Amino acid sequence: MLSIEVKSFSAITKEELYEMLQLRSEVFVVEQDCVYQDIDYKDQKALHVLGKKEGKLVAYTRIFNSGDYFDNPSIGRVIVKMEERKFGYGHTIMKASIEAIYERFEKQDIEISAQCYLRKFYNSHGFTQTSEEYLEDGIPHIKMIKN
Repeated sequence: MLSIEVKSFSAITKEELYEMLQLRSEVFVVEQDCVYQDIDYKDQKALHVLGKKEGKLVAYTRIFNSGDYFDNPSIGRVIVKMEERKFGYGHTIMKASIEAIYERFEKQDIEISAQCYLRKFYNSHGFTQTSEEYLEDGIPHIKMIKN
């Protein structure tokens, strides 16, 4: 079972921050073989959606209000630890992230920059493609919106 916590940057403990950065590096840098600047000074503006299993971080996203990253509220850094993906935690963390946006920000469209291979995953959460493919950090992405 995945427990969900939504925290501001200032509420995250040092241990949680370390786990968060380690997981993002493990998947986005090492697994996806992508060298990019993960530490981007946007974490301070974001709310962090932490998915924990037995006290350990296994799923994560960060969410932004409109104007803090995109024009619309947005979800980014969607991630699930490789060995935990078979349990559907990606869907759990996305649902929690969408709910957190609707609870904390004025209800409006949600915008994401999605890796193309995850199009069907995001479609299943109500997102539709609104752009052509583009490269972000060398990986094909598309803009998607949930109305």
